[in-house]
Amino acid sequence: MKYMLLIYGDETALNEAEREACYVESTQLAYAIQSKGQYIAANPLHPTAMATSVRVREGRRLVTDGPFAETREQLGGYFLIDAPDLDEAIGIAARIPMARKGVVEIRPVMEIAGLPGDEALKQRAESIAR
Repeated sequence: MKYMLLIYGDETALNEAEREACYVESTQLAYAIQSKGQYIAANPLHPTAMATSVRVREGRRLVTDGPFAETREQLGGYFLIDAPDLDEAIGIAARIPMARKGVVEIRPVMEIAGLPGDEALKQRAESIAR
């Protein structure tokens, strides 16, 4: 099953050296779970000062600078993983460096048949296996 690991924390909690160390440790984790076939994607996000929010109300698009909501902890990045069960996803989430300073929310990903990319990835994997 695919799980989205949403990483929340105070975006001002780390200095530049700590942030770089976090990126290095996160990269090492990505390679470790890739070796088990569990890595799909991971990226940090730019600070909320660079966020843009879009709403559509009564057919009108409303665009505002900043995040959807002002909170103490901001969405700072994610891992998208493939794990056999929630226990394995929890184990991976606990290894994310920001879990020590913030929180990692684990959400199962709903699979919707027919989305772009799924069939292409399957065909590519089959052609490589031949």
